[in-house]
Amino acid sequence: MMPAVTLLRQPLRTLIVAATVPLALAAIADDIRMRRRLDTVRRCPLTGLHGRDALVDHIDRLLRTGRGDDVHVLVLDGDGLKKVNDTFGHAAGDALIRVYGRRLARWTAGRRDACAARLGGDEFGVAVRMPVQAALEELAALRDLLQQPLALDGGRVLTPTVSIGFASAGDLPGEDASRLLRGADKAMYDVKTGRQPFPYRATYADAYAETVNGRRAGRPGAHLPVS
Repeated sequence: MMPAVTLLRQPLRTLIVAATVPLALAAIADDIRMRRRLDTVRRCPLTGLHGRDALVDHIDRLLRTGRGDDVHVLVLDGDGLKKVNDTFGHAAGDALIRVYGRRLARWTAGRRDACAARLGGDEFGVAVRMPVQAALEELAALRDLLQQPLALDGGRVLTPTVSIGFASAGDLPGEDASRLLRGADKAMYDVKTGRQPFPYRATYADAYAETVNGRRAGRPGAHLPVS
């Protein structure tokens, strides 16, 4: 026959476990809610996309998988945002940026291991895993998507254009997220200025292009301070 003390301990242990489970579930739920709040705070309020830090983290995770050859990093920049703001107002410019973000979100949602981020203004970054053979066709389709007409209030229609440059990790083995982003940014700028035709893929020279104050030469804010 089991001692009375042991018989008493069994229900007590059961009660302790039963009381602990709801507390643990509540803690997990609180943690999930906190993570969601932090994720919301870190996203761009205009587009709902991630920021640069999240994009860099995502690229680094893709590179660590050991299958980096099919990792592509894109930098996209709208053409003529200032003209849109000056002609139609900043509300129209914001609407254009919001549409870019929505279209990028839709494009990345249909692709495995893809992440889109707003880098600032109407400049965006994308990291995506896709076969090298399909990259050029995919980028052309993305540009067509982003350049679809946008209807504004009052019946006005914008026909946006974008410049896209990209860097392939397979072309730049051993380079980190920052180098790939720098290469894609330089490639985008060369396409925008007509130095290179679209689609243009970054080289080592692009990834190691000199910067001014940490920014690609020619980008706003890159100028040297006047002494």
